[in-house]
This record gives sequence, C-alpha cells and structure tokens, in this order.
Amino acid sequence: MNTASTPDRSDLRSWLPGYLLLALIWGSSFLFIKVGVRELHPLHVTLYRVVAGVLMVGALVLVTRTRLPREPRVWGHLFVVGVVGVVIPFTLFGYGEQRVSSVLAGIWNATTPLVALPVATLVFRTERMTPRRATGILIGFTGVLVVLGVWHGLGGVQLTGQLMCMAAAGCYGIAIPYQRRYLGGLAGSGLAVPAGQLITSAVVLLVLAPLVAGAPPAPTGLSGDVIASVLALGALGTGLAFVLNFRVIRLAGATTSASVTYLMPIVATLIGLLALGEHIRWYQPVGALIVLAGVAVSQGMLRLPTVGPRPPELPPGLEPVAAPASSAG
Repeated sequence: MNTASTPDRSDLRSWLPGYLLLALIWGSSFLFIKVGVRELHPLHVTLYRVVAGVLMVGALVLVTRTRLPREPRVWGHLFVVGVVGVVIPFTLFGYGEQRVSSVLAGIWNATTPLVALPVATLVFRTERMTPRRATGILIGFTGVLVVLGVWHGLGGVQLTGQLMCMAAAGCYGIAIPYQRRYLGGLAGSGLAVPAGQLITSAVVLLVLAPLVAGAPPAPTGLSGDVIASVLALGALGTGLAFVLNFRVIRLAGATTSASVTYLMPIVATLIGLLALGEHIRWYQPVGALIVLAGVAVSQGMLRLPTVGPRPPELPPGLEPVAAPASSAG
C-alpha cells in the first residue's frame, strides 16, 4: 500500500473518475439524509440505510468469497465500531439535519480528523503528536468557532443541531483509531470489517429503532423521494462507495484516498444550495475552509514555514489519521 502512495501521473485516468465519483456520492449523503428525515424518524433512516448497505456489501462478500471473521473477540470489536462508527453518528446526523441545513452537516463531517488524531495519540497510541499536528488541530478548531459564529452568541435550535452534527463527527473520530488499533491487522479486513460493522449495526438497530421510534413505517407509505434517498444512502453511500474507495487506495494510495475529505463539504454545499435552495451565512464556508486548512496541516498535506532543523521522519506505519468510508454522513 505504501508503494502506491505516490502514483505516477500517467495513471491518473485509472483512478481519478472513481475518486471524483466517491466525493460526489459521499458529499450527496447529507442531501439524502435531509430528504429522508422529512417523513422518517432519524433512527428509521439509519435502520433502512444500514439494511440497504448490508444487502449491497453482503452481495460483494458473496461475489468475492470474502471470509467473515469467526472469533468472538473480533465480533466484539466490530460491535463497538458498529455502534460508535455507524449507529450513533448516522442517527445524530439525522437528528441534526432536522434542525440545520445539509450544507452545515457536510461542513461538520469535515472535522472528523481533528478528533481522530488526538484520540489516536492520547488514547490508542497509534499516532504520535508533533508540533505540526498540534498546530493543525488548533487551526481546525479555530475554524469550528467560526462555523458556529460564536460572536453572535450561542443558543437555540440551530445550535443544538450543529452540536449533534459535531458529535456525530466526533464519533467517527473515535471509531477510526479504534478500528485501526483493534481491527487493522485482520486478514481480509478490506471487505470483512465493513461487512461485519454493518451486520452488527443492523442487529442493534433492529432492536433499538422499534423501542425508541416505534415500528418503522412500511415503504408503501413513503414518498418516492424518501425511498430513493434511503436506498441511495445504503446502496451508494455504503456499498458502492466501499468498492470505489478500495479501488482508489489500490491504484493511488491511502493518502490520495483520504484527501477526498476535502471535496465532500464542497459537494455538500453545492448540492444543498442548488437542489434544496438552502442558505448559508458568509462565515460558515469561511470557517469550513479554516477547518480544512487545519486538517491539511495536521495530515502533512499543507506545510507551514518552519524555523530550525526539520523534525525526523515518522517510521513506516505512523501515517496521518484519515477518515474511512464510514465517516461519510
């Protein structure tokens, strides 16, 4: 995988179309959530999209003859990742988008690496904190304050929605290093981990959703837009996106694949403005740019001027934390 981290430019056409499609699918997820919660409880949106994702990824498992894990310990870790990395954040984004625009939800999703890096460093010890990374985190959270518009004062329904979206991104930030720490070395983890993650999530939701939100409505009682949105969330945002992500990693490297994080809020903003007629305040995209700049600095994609000797290179395996497929809305 490391040998593919700096692909030859002549191979650009082999991975760039899939890369752009990946950004489009994940960036569109917030539009689909917004449409889904018009008629469905957020937990029902999560339930339907996860079940659709299980069907899609399950078909891929059968076609590729991928072997799912058998050890109870591994399934215990998959349960944790499923709850923290799927059930909670998917549902929080649904609750959040009942109160804020899909544009803001897409912007908050971009803060995931700012949470993942400190957690990986301080809790799971899979990363090493450096002055550059600390500077990137500080820049990023300055952008968070700008997105919130703290100078206007905080409070109200919209703040609640933004905090829910921020908490959802924070869940991704916990699930990413947890997955890397306990499931990263699993044989065949490329498809086995997301499949197991979705299976455990579906089991939890089949129990939780009826208890909290009541029995899910029959699809025949839903509008075509809502049905299409939920199917797109599961089949495209989870199933097809996993396939595309694996292909981009194989052809262009993990660093290139992780950079799709920078395109997602742009896609979410354009779609929210054009398709839903949503409105944003000037400081929200400005704050998003500051957040993305902080992420870029923390991941070494944007280098600040340095004074004095350069720090030593990190040993192999200590790459910057990047958001995996599950951190897309």
